[in-house]
Amino acid sequence: MKHGKKYREALGKFEKQSYYPVVKALELVKEVAFAAFDETVELSVKLHLKKSQSVRDTVVLPHQFTGEKKILVFAKGEKAEEAKQAGAVYVGDADLVEKIKGGWLDFDVAVATPDMMKDVGRLGPILGRRGLMPNPKTQTVSFDIKGAIAELKKGRVEYRSDKTGVVHVTVGKVAMDSVQMVENIDLIIGEVEKKRPSDAKGEFIKSIALASTMGPGVKVALR
Repeated sequence: MKHGKKYREALGKFEKQSYYPVVKALELVKEVAFAAFDETVELSVKLHLKKSQSVRDTVVLPHQFTGEKKILVFAKGEKAEEAKQAGAVYVGDADLVEKIKGGWLDFDVAVATPDMMKDVGRLGPILGRRGLMPNPKTQTVSFDIKGAIAELKKGRVEYRSDKTGVVHVTVGKVAMDSVQMVENIDLIIGEVEKKRPSDAKGEFIKSIALASTMGPGVKVALR
């Protein structure tokens, strides 16, 4: 892959193969960010996992950096009313299922009551590809609609390992206070470590890196 001039210039401002303490790595990520917009900063954690293993959960970050999410809730009757009162932007059942089948996807996260999953499950090919499918593992399938919405409004994010064993999580914006971002990073790394499979051998976390949306990755020294 051929990178542009600005990317190559950014890459020349630090030693690509060196490992930096998280505070210094974050400082470098901010320094080499060159886009005209406020880039997001992503944490990548490479794990030692077998092909049959994965890591997945949710976490509420201590410091938020995004606008309020558009929450959609699949629910009926009293639970639909509970969702509206809790602040869901869209609430419905069969009507929303049909609307989404038609191509509408103007929401950021979906929640469903368990009794709705038979219908919502038919949207798997659409929602699954976009990471929007309600799932008990991410607390987005629940009869506690009020609680689920409250957690999402606090800024709960999902993290999961991909096919290569890497967990990617957005931890902030370039313009965000570094101390707050480091606290977000520390929390995520701590949560990922707690998910170590019981039969995992050797060092669980193989490597850590930080990068802005357009910038090069900076390796973080394992602590």
